[in-house]
Parts: sequence; C-alpha cells; structure tokens
Amino acid sequence: MKPILTRLQDLIAIPSYSKQEDQTAAYLYDDLTRAGVDVDQMGNNILARNLYWDDNRPVLVLNSHHDTVRPASTYTKDPFKPNLESDRLYGLGSNDAGGALCCLIQVFIDYYKATDLPFNLLLIASAEEEISGSGGIEAVLREIPTPWGAIVGEPTQMRAAVAERGLMVVDGHSAGVSGHAARQEGTNALYIALEDIHAIRHFTFTKESRYLPDTQAVVTQISAGTQHNVVPDRCDFVIDVRVNDQYTNEEVFQLLDGITQSTLTARSYRLNSSFLPEEHPLFQAIRSLNIPVYGSPTLSDQALMNFPSLKMGPGRSARSHTADEYIELSELEEGYVKYRAFIESLKNNLP
Repeated sequence: MKPILTRLQDLIAIPSYSKQEDQTAAYLYDDLTRAGVDVDQMGNNILARNLYWDDNRPVLVLNSHHDTVRPASTYTKDPFKPNLESDRLYGLGSNDAGGALCCLIQVFIDYYKATDLPFNLLLIASAEEEISGSGGIEAVLREIPTPWGAIVGEPTQMRAAVAERGLMVVDGHSAGVSGHAARQEGTNALYIALEDIHAIRHFTFTKESRYLPDTQAVVTQISAGTQHNVVPDRCDFVIDVRVNDQYTNEEVFQLLDGITQSTLTARSYRLNSSFLPEEHPLFQAIRSLNIPVYGSPTLSDQALMNFPSLKMGPGRSARSHTADEYIELSELEEGYVKYRAFIESLKNNLP
C-alpha cells in the first residue's frame, strides 16, 4: 500500500489540468523508471510494456488518466496539498482518477517481470481524458495494433461498468426568409426550428439496452432573431444526444436527420457507447470474482476504444469534480487487491 499512497500523494501535489500534464507525465516516467520499467512517452501519455512481451499474445491495456479538471471554487482545503485525515486522502484528482491510476501502476509493476502471463500488459497513463482530447489515448491507439481488451480505471466502487453511454453534440440550423413582422412577411426560421424541436422531443429510440437508459436527444440551446420587428431568417439550436450501446452515433444522427427539416451537423461521431460482450474473457473474469456489473452514464476513455473494455476502480463517481475531493485508504487497498485478483483470474483461465 505504501508505494500506492506515496505515488498518489506526489501526483496530487503536481497541477495537471488537461493539456497541461507535462509535469505529471515527467513524474510518472521517472517513477516507473525507478521501478526498473522501460518507459515510452507519446505527448503527455506514458506507456509501458511488460518485460517479456510476445507479439503473438493478446494485449490487455491497463489504463487510467493523470489529468484533472480545475478545482471548484468552493474548495475549503488546498487542492494541491495531499491532506491525510484518518482514512481519507484529500486532494484534486485523488478520486478521479488518481486512486485507480496508482493502483493499476502498482499492479503493472508487480507483473512487469512475470514469465507466465498468457497475454501482454500495456500500461497507458493517458492525458486529456477530462476533455476527451485528441492528444490523449486516442493518439496512442492510432499508433498501436488493436488491443484484445482493456481495464479502464475510474471511480466505480470496484463495480464493473460493462457498458457506457456515448455522447454526440449536434448543431441544427433552420433557414427562412426575413420580412416585416407587422405584415407577417417572410418565412419564420424560428417556427421551422420549433417544429423540429417538437419532433425531436417526442421521438422515441426503440432499441433498449440491458444496462443503460434509453438513447435520448435533448435540445439545450437556441438562438434566433436580431430585433423585435424582423421575422428571423435563421435559427440555430443545439442537441445533446446520449447514446446507449444498441446504437452507433452515426445511426442516431441519421434517425434525427430523418425527422427534421433543419440542416443538422454532428460536431463529432467519435465518443461512442461501449459494451462488453458476455462471452469475452473479461466478462468471464467479472463473473468468476462475483463483481457487480452496471451501465455507466459518464464518459471515460472507454468512449475512444473500439475494442472490448470494462471500467472499474476505487472511489466513488459522485465525488468526481467536487470540492474537497478525497479517496479513502480502504478504497485504495480494495482497488489494488481486486485488480490483482482480476489479473490472476485472467491468467488462470485464458486459453
């Protein structure tokens, strides 16, 4: 436990906002090097492969992130001072996701020189997770062969998230013809948008998920008009779309595009939902260890993985991004023990 706690305390003391993680990247590089690990770096992403890597074996990714959000204005403690009070370690990033990261790093170090693994271990301490940035794990995955599976470290109370909702933001634009409001001239773009918003509001996505809520599309912003007596010839609105594992983002976009008159444009299709098939050995390990499963409403680096993955780690999601963030020492211990048990289960049962 001591190396995990020391590592986490050191990380808390180093500011690491998204896109500004160079100092924590340097720390992790040195920390792993001191442990005898051969380390690579891509941008602010830190990578390490187990010593007896075999290109013929499947690759299991151990991933968590070392960037943080900015501290909430209501902090009563110094967010960069690792403050240990009884069983609680306070500090920015302690829960999201420093605890999971430090546990996974220690497990990787434990197995770094193992000669009996039927799979390779690839540690990725990723950057830019909090903003789903293109310089984070997405940049790493573009440069390596597709892994066989991944354990993504996030605060889940060591429950296994076997599905995760995707996110897509869509911009809508309706075009009309301007005219004098008093004479009711022109074509009101705002009315066109309102008809589309009504259609979106009452549209039902019929494919149901076992683990996630139904796919939903919610209009969250709208803008139209220049002055009170001019019929607007343009109206812009924004749709927040949350996608379950039964749809791809592209499929949901086509459905929305088919029920609207406005021109729709997806800002990105890249943050897709994820789902771990029950026949995958990762799911079998979950069952063998009696780990509770659930569907996660929050995004993680899973959204950028086009291969099987699960999300699991110490801490509670409800503490993430809150003032006076903390993780309990008992949670760190549980995380380390259960991560090791997971690797052992895979090692003993993988053909």
